[in-house]
Amino acid sequence: MKDWIALNMTPGVGPRVAARLLERFGSAERVFGALRAELERLRLRPETLESILKKDCHEAAALELERIKELPDADVLVLDDGNYPALLREIPDPPVTLYVRGDWGACLDAPCVAVVGSRRCSTYGQNAATMLARDLAARGVTIISGLARGIDKSAHEGALEAGGRAVGVLGTGIDEVYPRDHKKLAEKILDAGGAIISQFPLGTPPVPENFPFRNRIISGLSLGVLVVEAAENSGSLITARLAMEQNREVFAVPGNITSRNSFGTNYLIKGASAKLVQQWQDVAAELPPEIAARLLPPEVEKKSKGERVEVAAPSDLSEGERKVFELLSADEPAHIDSLIETSKLSVSELTGALFGLEMRELVRQLPGKCFVKKL
Repeated sequence: MKDWIALNMTPGVGPRVAARLLERFGSAERVFGALRAELERLRLRPETLESILKKDCHEAAALELERIKELPDADVLVLDDGNYPALLREIPDPPVTLYVRGDWGACLDAPCVAVVGSRRCSTYGQNAATMLARDLAARGVTIISGLARGIDKSAHEGALEAGGRAVGVLGTGIDEVYPRDHKKLAEKILDAGGAIISQFPLGTPPVPENFPFRNRIISGLSLGVLVVEAAENSGSLITARLAMEQNREVFAVPGNITSRNSFGTNYLIKGASAKLVQQWQDVAAELPPEIAARLLPPEVEKKSKGERVEVAAPSDLSEGERKVFELLSADEPAHIDSLIETSKLSVSELTGALFGLEMRELVRQLPGKCFVKKL
C-alpha cells in the first residue's frame, strides 16, 4: 500500500500519468522498481522521473498511513485493492488511491446517483435538489455530491432528511473539509451512515486545480449525474461532460430561460445530452433494469417499457371523481371536451371532479386543457 500512496504523492503524477505508468509496469511496486531507461521512454517530467527513482515520497507515505490510523473511521483504498469501488475502476484514469471516512462500503454498494449544480443557486434550484435527492434517498439510492455551497449542500441535506445515505467527494484532504462552514454538514453525513471521499493526501488545501479531479470521481462513482442548475461555464457542466465520457447517464432539471443558472441545464436538454427530469421516477427509469425494477412502482416500470398503464382508483372518491378518474389514462391525455362527452357530467360537475382529483394529486393538467392520471 505504501508504494501506491507514494505514487499518488509523487510530483507530476496525476491520473493520466499514473495510468501510463501502470499500463507500462502493472503496479506501483514495479513503477518504483523500474530502471531509469524504462522511465525515460515514457517522457516524464525530469522532477517526476527523479522522484520515482529516489523514492522521495516513501517516507511521507509511511507517515501518511500513521496519520490515517488516527482519524476516526478512516482508511485508504488503492487501485489493486479488491475493495476499490468497481464503478470507479471502470473509468479511463481512476485515481490510484482513495481516502475514505465513514461507511463507504454500504454507501457505494447501493445504487448511486450524483446531484450537482451551481454554488450560487436560486430558491427554485435549492428546492428541486432537496426534493429529488430526498425522494431518491428515501428509496435506497445513495446521493453523491461535492459538499460545496448551493445545490451540493441542498442535495446532501435532502438525502439526510429522508434518513438516507450521502457521500461527499472533496477537492481537499478528508481532514480539510471545504468550505469550512460545511464541517458540521460533513459530520451529519458521517453520523447518518454516509461517507467522505477524496483522492488527495491529508492536509491538501482547496486549490482550484483539484476540483476537476474531484468532479470526475463524483461522476465515476455514480450510475448517473443529475444537474440541477448550471451557468454557461460551470463546473457542473464539466461533471456532465465527464459523465458522458464515462458512459454514465446524464439528467437535467429544466429552468427559467431568463436565468443564467438555467443555461447549462437547458442546453443539455436542448442538445439531447441529458434527460429532462421533473420527478425522481424520471431518474429511476433510466437506471439499469434490475435497479429500476426495484425502485419503481409496477405502473411506472410498465410506462418506461412503453406498456399501457392502469392505476387503481382510491376507494374514497366521490361518484363524479371516480367516473372521471376511470376515464383518464396515465399515458394518453384526454381533452376536457372529450371528458364532457364521455362522462355525461355537466360542465360544473366535471370541473369540480377534476379540481378534486388535482387537489389530491391524482390527475395532472397539461397545456390545452388536457388531463392525465398522475403516477
